[in-house]
Amino acid sequence: MLNKPLALLFVLVNHCVFPVYAGGAVPSGKEKPMIVKLTLHQQSYDVELADNPTAKAFIKQLPLTLTMQELNGNEKFAALPHPLPPNPIRPETLYQGDLMLYGGHTVVLFYETFRTSYSYTPIGKVVAANTLQDAVGRGNIKVSFSMMK
Repeated sequence: MLNKPLALLFVLVNHCVFPVYAGGAVPSGKEKPMIVKLTLHQQSYDVELADNPTAKAFIKQLPLTLTMQELNGNEKFAALPHPLPPNPIRPETLYQGDLMLYGGHTVVLFYETFRTSYSYTPIGKVVAANTLQDAVGRGNIKVSFSMMK
């Protein structure tokens, strides 16, 4: 019979080390995340969409160009031409690059990380958001969303 520390080590090795994937192929049963392109000021960003009905409905509205308004020095927002199905959560913290739905008609792009008490429905996340704050600048901006080619 194995002693407890050795048994624990055996469990950890078999369940934590061996399931690690070397990259490349996605494990069976999991789809690759859907990626759309966000373009502003001739700069493009990949947005990894959430796996939910809201993101799937968002895709159906693409291509989409919106004039997003500045709000609170941390976000840009715009009304969508057609509502999306909301399923709000209270995230407590919004992160730079979060793309969210507020209510059913308003898409919000967050370019700073901060705490919140508001509820939003996740649409997606800008993959490399570290330059997003500088790219959006101050004031209103024109943003385009399109399918990746």
